[in-house]
Amino acid sequence: MLTTVVKSFGELTLTELYQILQLRSEVFVLEQNCVYQDVDGKDQNALHILGYKHNKIVAYTRIFKSGDYFKASSIGRVVVAQQERKHKYGYDIMKASIIAIQQYFTNETKITISAQQYLEKFYKNLNFNTVGTSYLEDGIPHIEMEYYY
Repeated sequence: MLTTVVKSFGELTLTELYQILQLRSEVFVLEQNCVYQDVDGKDQNALHILGYKHNKIVAYTRIFKSGDYFKASSIGRVVVAQQERKHKYGYDIMKASIIAIQQYFTNETKITISAQQYLEKFYKNLNFNTVGTSYLEDGIPHIEMEYYY
């Protein structure tokens, strides 16, 4: 079972920050073979959704209020440890992220994401709708998607 916690950047412990950066690097840099600048200076403005299993972060997202990343509120850096994906924790961490946006960013009505295109069906299962055409981001095909509530 996945337990989720919402924290601001300043509330993260050093251990949590290390685990987050390690997980993001394992998946986005090593597994996806994509060299890019993960530490982008935006973590300080985000709320961080931590997905714990046995006291270890195995799933994660960061969320932004409107204007901090996209015009609308947004969810990014969606990641689940490879060995934990069979448990469908991607759905759990995304649902927790949507709820956190609704709770913390009270005047929002839309969420925008830049989704890796191969995950389009996954996000559609969470009621996101595709907007526009695909584009390359860090050499990986992406698609913009929106969620209204």
